[in-house]
Amino acid sequence: MPGPSSWRTTGVEEIELEKETPNVVTEPRFRKLVASGYLAEVVCQAAAYRKASVWYGEWIVRVVSSDGTFEKLLVTTPRKVDDMDEIKVRVFRTINGLTSFMHEAGFRHVDVPLFDDERTVLSTSTKPTDTKKS
Repeated sequence: MPGPSSWRTTGVEEIELEKETPNVVTEPRFRKLVASGYLAEVVCQAAAYRKASVWYGEWIVRVVSSDGTFEKLLVTTPRKVDDMDEIKVRVFRTINGLTSFMHEAGFRHVDVPLFDDERTVLSTSTKPTDTKKS
């Protein structure tokens, strides 16, 4: 049974947050999932552009399983708004912000899609992907 941290109160009744929003994951849970072997999918929602020396755009991140049976969208930690918890999709607006977040989550490299609707899947694994022998 889920612990008290997964419950919230909306006035009279308690609602289990995981059942109400089953397709989302908060940042702490995202970090735990990728550390245990799940993958991160970075999706570009607005094409990247450079202004001065900073790249801007819009990217969202999902945690996925390698077999495609598990998919959850990264959201911010819920906050109270008018006695209700508000959940927002975590949107990264600069490549620097996305890279910083992914580095803190344990990723050793970040491949960032630059055009609308492009996506890439990342792993925290340190195993080499090239198995060619010299």
